[in-house]
Amino acid sequence: MQRGRLRVLLGAAPGVGKTYTMLEEGRRLRDEGRDVVVAVVETHGRAATAALVAGLELVPRRTVLHRGVRLDDMDLEAVLARRPDVALVDELAHTNAPGSPHDKRWQDVEAILAAGIDVISTVNVQHMQSLSTVVQEITGTVQRETVPDAVVRAADQIEVVDLSPQALRDRLSDGLVYPAARIDAALSNYFRLGNLTALRELALLWLADEVDDALKKYRAEHGIQHKWEARDRVLVALTGGPEGETLLRRGARIAARSAGGELAAVHVTTSDGLRERHPGALGRQRALVEQLGGTYHQVVGDDVPTTLVRFARSVDATQIVIGVSRRSRVLAALTGPGIGTTIVRESGDIDVHIVTHSAAGGRLALPRLGGSLSRSRVVAAFLLALAIGPLLTFVLSSVGDRDAITVEVLAYQMLVLVVALVGGMWPAVFAAVLSGLSLDFFFVQPLYTVTVQRPWHLAALILYVASAVAVSWVVDRSARRSRAARRAAAESALLVGIAGSVLRGDDALQALVDRAREAFGFDGVLVRQGEDVVAEAGAVRGAPSATTRLQSGGTVEFHGSADPGGQRLLRVVERQIDVALDHRTLARTAGEAERIAAADRVRSAILAAVGHDVRRPLAAASAAIQGLRAQDVTLSDHDREVLLTTADESLRTLGSLLADLLDVSRVQAGALAVATAPIGVDTVVAPALDELELGPGAVDLDLPAELPPVRADAVLLQRVVVNLLANAERYAPAGTRVRVAASAFAGMVELRIADQGPGIPPERRDDVFMPFQRLGDTDNDTGLGLGLALARGFIEAMDGSVEVDDTPGGGLTVVVRLPIAGHLGVGTVTTHTHGTATST
Repeated sequence: MQRGRLRVLLGAAPGVGKTYTMLEEGRRLRDEGRDVVVAVVETHGRAATAALVAGLELVPRRTVLHRGVRLDDMDLEAVLARRPDVALVDELAHTNAPGSPHDKRWQDVEAILAAGIDVISTVNVQHMQSLSTVVQEITGTVQRETVPDAVVRAADQIEVVDLSPQALRDRLSDGLVYPAARIDAALSNYFRLGNLTALRELALLWLADEVDDALKKYRAEHGIQHKWEARDRVLVALTGGPEGETLLRRGARIAARSAGGELAAVHVTTSDGLRERHPGALGRQRALVEQLGGTYHQVVGDDVPTTLVRFARSVDATQIVIGVSRRSRVLAALTGPGIGTTIVRESGDIDVHIVTHSAAGGRLALPRLGGSLSRSRVVAAFLLALAIGPLLTFVLSSVGDRDAITVEVLAYQMLVLVVALVGGMWPAVFAAVLSGLSLDFFFVQPLYTVTVQRPWHLAALILYVASAVAVSWVVDRSARRSRAARRAAAESALLVGIAGSVLRGDDALQALVDRAREAFGFDGVLVRQGEDVVAEAGAVRGAPSATTRLQSGGTVEFHGSADPGGQRLLRVVERQIDVALDHRTLARTAGEAERIAAADRVRSAILAAVGHDVRRPLAAASAAIQGLRAQDVTLSDHDREVLLTTADESLRTLGSLLADLLDVSRVQAGALAVATAPIGVDTVVAPALDELELGPGAVDLDLPAELPPVRADAVLLQRVVVNLLANAERYAPAGTRVRVAASAFAGMVELRIADQGPGIPPERRDDVFMPFQRLGDTDNDTGLGLGLALARGFIEAMDGSVEVDDTPGGGLTVVVRLPIAGHLGVGTVTTHTHGTATST
């Protein structure tokens, strides 16, 4: 019997539409004439999903009674007896009810497939066995139902049912995923935007791995041994010439032709003057690389082809794009193979594209051979003298006038000048001596002897050699100065690149270390300050090859060898690292000064609040007491009671304000004593409601009985809950109820206090926990605006956190997170140090 085919719909999270897609596909297959049944489906109360079930044949479920609870599950035997063409089986990772033929639903699916029935099933990425630990780290939720990856990978077809994280949260807020009672907890816990984004990436990467495995399997089955590059990495070599933009655009087109292709550009800075031919060209080309979505790199190396190929291998490049040489054919023939030819020879399995451009094949201009005296140029000059000298002698001997040697002298002098321009002093001296001897031997009487008949002929020969040496010395000195100038320009270009990385990066020190490792070809670079590692790049193994002590007190270690020609430039980079370390120290000091200044601002605000808000209850109490002590006024019992009540309320208000001021001062000073102990959240919420006289008609409570205890200070936590409840009640519209809910998530208990009031505009979210702030700052009867400031200070002192979020449907939700108590025991008194509290 032929085995059935399995199609799996993979989702990043509940609610993305896997079941909906499965039912849609079932209806499509039914309309095409296939026999389709719904073996099991979980609609979770979603009306749109339930509507798709209508019209499809539904196999009745089996009912199991387990410990007095009725459990419904898929009836495997009924599905096998029905023998449809296609069975729709929801939730592949589901655990079956006790007494079922198999423990897991995926095992039921295996049985259905073995019977020759095709299956369409669904699964979420968090249920993949290999990813359960990763998902737990991301979401804090333990997945008890998993399916082996091999089961899903064995499917004939896998597709991701995708939905953007924000769209999924919108669906959840609209009540399309869970009932209204579960929306707040879901948005605050599992369905956070960051969680959903990470889960979506996991789903896509898992499928990408599956595609890669399928490709490897295909190659193995077909005996394909050579490497397939499924993703191109294109490296463009930039010289700084005008052809750079042409090469970059060609490289971008090559990368775009491959799905997921990557573009990178590299410029090799050398000591022989390979640099940009036009000012600012590299800067413009760097900007173009970033516009095209690529990355720019700059490395140092005297051997340009070797350095370029080595860098290409280090970034796993599959293709290299270079430009056609700007040298003319004549010059190329004289100086041997160029950089492009060498790159092609050394590239191995990396494809090389040689792109033509408008600057290709330039005219012959000997001074533009690089401007420095490389070994190849010196050798070429000696060979030129040896080759052209005898040829010139033969031509002059054949056609020259033996009575006058003016033409011969000028011809040989031209040869010496050409050799001097190509190879500098020593080849020119060699050419001058060789040509002088040739003149004396072939053209000065007596012929064919190295003798001089007339004294002035000897003087002429000496002057001739001296003039050749002088010209060659000038050429050689000019070339050396040109080399130094070009080296300085190349170093400046590299420093500009490093400085640009620092300016664009968030961490100047790390940017310097990264670019230094890349530019000088080190295996790794490490910066220490004392015993602490403050920046690191590359592979740091074993003892460093070089260590430099910095004036700032730190050290920089280099692992691997650098180009000897770049040592002076490396010293410059070391000084920049030294400056960056100093800057980091100064920034840390400035941060501490800012915290001190912030504390001073809070103290100033406290004094201002004392003069503003505390004065009113103090004045009211003082006036009431003076009225009671007045001798010239007769007070009735009612008047006396009113004055006593006023004095009592004013003094109680004053006491509460002063207590808040003292508390916020302790929070600011980092001297808040906290006695933590395991307590239940319900034991704090109930007294807080009693204190505010809020009954069942004003508050909706959702405090699960199985909620674990938290590690907190009962007194401080009750004050936090009172402040938050009072704030929510103040802004809740008439006829609405404040909602208080709690749940456990990722080792924390979350207490959510939600209202349906005006909420807080997004631009004021950063200010919401600043002390001495009120919404609008116009109501002076509501206290000092310390409620949420104290809430954050108290909760952070208990190792928790306070955040604000939107209430679905409008309003504000304050989320308090506290750590779950590890065990019941004696509370401890600790002193916590915090920075300036920031709340509203």
